[in-house]
Amino acid sequence: MVKRALFIILGVLAIDQASKIYIKLSWPLDHSLYVFGDWFQLHFIENPGMAFGLTFGGEIGKLALSIFRLLAITGIVWYLRNLIKTKHPAELIYAIALILAGAAGNMIDSAFYGIIFDKGSVWNGHYYQGYLGLAEFCEPAKGYSAFLMGNVVDMLYFPIVNSTWPEWMPFVGGQEFQFFRPVFNISDAAITIGVAWIILRQRRFFRHRADSDSAEALPDLPATPSPNPLENGDQL
Repeated sequence: MVKRALFIILGVLAIDQASKIYIKLSWPLDHSLYVFGDWFQLHFIENPGMAFGLTFGGEIGKLALSIFRLLAITGIVWYLRNLIKTKHPAELIYAIALILAGAAGNMIDSAFYGIIFDKGSVWNGHYYQGYLGLAEFCEPAKGYSAFLMGNVVDMLYFPIVNSTWPEWMPFVGGQEFQFFRPVFNISDAAITIGVAWIILRQRRFFRHRADSDSAEALPDLPATPSPNPLENGDQL
């Protein structure tokens, strides 16, 4: 079970980092490649924020997010270790391993990409400004940002539905909408799959723990003595 969990973690990290480094070194920012029609594209963007492009707080928010990721990864490692020691269902361990791999994959980007690549989107005081040309590996002192301040590389894009909201809908009537709009990466996908796996299988995952707790809560009953045929004057 431990070997399989490690295989999942290392496998996801290898695929995730290989795809990100290839895109980062080979494609200019905002470059797209249509894979299957219009609904599946590889589209290179840099995400300074959370999963699926959510950002907040400029550089301070970026640093806070990186620190939060480190704390979250530490907590997930402890939780995974505890699940293995207490022999929880293998499926739950594999789901947590996916979540850990995804969190670690994006943490690698945030921690190191700013110091190993010479180009990246940087905060100009108002928004993150992109760059021209192709990025290259560089010396740490010549990177585009500091430790923990790098951007996550995203490239998976599934604009499956492109339409407009009905006119009768308040606030958004007549406006265009797209599903699925966010661009993400292998790490984001691993986290999403792990969380969905836990939600769909939670009864199985946590049932044995509830049964174990119930058994531990039962009081110890005194042993019932065996009947003695000689009591109360009974004769054999």
